[in-house]
Amino acid sequence: MPRYRLTIEYHGGGFVGWQRQASGLGVQQVIEEALHAMLGQRGPCPEVFAAGRTDAGVHARGQVVHVDLDADFAPERLLTGLNFHLRPRPVSVLHIALAEPGFNARLDATARHYLYRILDRHPPPGIEAGLVWHVPVALNAEAMHEAARHLLGHHDFSSFRAAECQAKSPMRTLAHIAVRRMGPEIHVSAQARSFLHHQVRIMVGTLKLVGEGKWQPGNVAKALAAADRRAAGPTAPPDGLCLTAVDYF
Repeated sequence: MPRYRLTIEYHGGGFVGWQRQASGLGVQQVIEEALHAMLGQRGPCPEVFAAGRTDAGVHARGQVVHVDLDADFAPERLLTGLNFHLRPRPVSVLHIALAEPGFNARLDATARHYLYRILDRHPPPGIEAGLVWHVPVALNAEAMHEAARHLLGHHDFSSFRAAECQAKSPMRTLAHIAVRRMGPEIHVSAQARSFLHHQVRIMVGTLKLVGEGKWQPGNVAKALAAADRRAAGPTAPPDGLCLTAVDYF
């Protein structure tokens, strides 16, 4: 039974998240049903396994999944057929290849890269609506970057962890975080082997307080040291968050 590795992009708006759920439509369900339709199979849909379970409203440009199929397909044929059956959903398969033996999209990942986009201007977004967090006041990107540096490294990130997070430990190693002004937007990029539930969004919501001048950069270090969710800022909305890439050995 061949295993395939897929790279996928999707607009998270309108989905309940990556995972198939009874409460609404998940990206996983859309892909599995497209595979089922393409293969013309009876019985249950093939199950796809993702590198990361993005939340409702969160987007992806480099989600990686693996799936086992009962038949051999040329990757090019599978790519064309799958994208045909994904229409008109805002989901696209960018690349398909035969996976290495034993490859696991989630367990073999060595780093996950996220980008959070903030549009900090008074007029609301038109073209980028649903893809950015609209903040109607100018933010200080330099102060936000200075504050973000306190989060680098191996820490107890309990202050930046959702109450419903199911991870066994709050310890995580943040390998990269940077805040940069990109024209009318502020971009927050973050990289780690794994993240806690809502970690990136809580970090961004906290850094926004610094950008507004309500917090000093050092307050972020104090929030981290408190290891208490109440010490950090609000959770930023999902709109601006995108899983951009997943690294493997």
